[in-house]
Amino acid sequence: MPGLLVNGQWKTKNEFANEDGEFKRDESEFRNRISKDDAQSGRYHLYVSLACPWAHRALIFRRLKDLQDHIEVSVVHPHMLDHGWELNDDFDGATSDPLYGFDYMHQIYTKAKSDYTGKVTVPVLWDKDKETIVNNESAEIIRIFNFAFNELTGNNDDYYPDSLKDEIDSINDRVYNTVNNGVYKAGFATSQDAYNKAVHDLFDSLQWLEGILNDGRDYLCGDRLTEADIRLFTTLIRFDAVYHTHFKCNIDAIEDFKFLQDYMVRLYNMPEIKPTVNMTHIKHHYYKSHPMVNPSGIIPEGPELMWL
Repeated sequence: MPGLLVNGQWKTKNEFANEDGEFKRDESEFRNRISKDDAQSGRYHLYVSLACPWAHRALIFRRLKDLQDHIEVSVVHPHMLDHGWELNDDFDGATSDPLYGFDYMHQIYTKAKSDYTGKVTVPVLWDKDKETIVNNESAEIIRIFNFAFNELTGNNDDYYPDSLKDEIDSINDRVYNTVNNGVYKAGFATSQDAYNKAVHDLFDSLQWLEGILNDGRDYLCGDRLTEADIRLFTTLIRFDAVYHTHFKCNIDAIEDFKFLQDYMVRLYNMPEIKPTVNMTHIKHHYYKSHPMVNPSGIIPEGPELMWL
């Protein structure tokens, strides 16, 4: 069930689309960085959902950059109901809130800003010293993880290298607008025109990505894993199990794209990535949390994903 905070008070909503039937994603509000001087072990806490593709990016980067021992994680319940994301441990893999004992993520937001107005999203990177949100924009959190803690961990792997920034930015721009966000534009559309545009833009981009990988590349930018791959992966891994059916993105499935399918499975089997994928949370979240899309709340048994 969608909802938001208005002047620090939680309000529920009944839809995601605007009056034109189009889904519009709001900008994140907390957009601070972490300096190398402030990159201290144990100071920061990460709130995520195992179901959410945006939070999934941060979980993968936490492992890629060896931050597991330095940044603890809380995992919300997969069902996003009347109070939004819940912090309770009555679902396998979900946790309570170890910092404040809060029941809901919106309490974390009002702890940071008592009169906050806006969506309550994950991931959230929390500063325990200042007791506030550092950042709630996944694209920026992964870049914080990419470089800010290098001196602490000794891990200097760079997933946004200077030599590839222009190519990464170009790929990210199209993938974000038509794939990462494109599945939501299709799934939450409430007009036929809005849905048609979103779903055709989505599959045009999937064909474009198939062509990139068909050109002998192991990754989107050549022979090197970059943030562009991680940003795409978290949508691909959810596609056949959720977006194909639940969001009506059913012109094809990812398994119908030879190179995209092989690429997705290869990334999935990386030791830093595989432990971050929880298909139970993914399916429970989407099919249970959007009654405007799936009023019955029934979770489908399939598809049988042979690579999982």
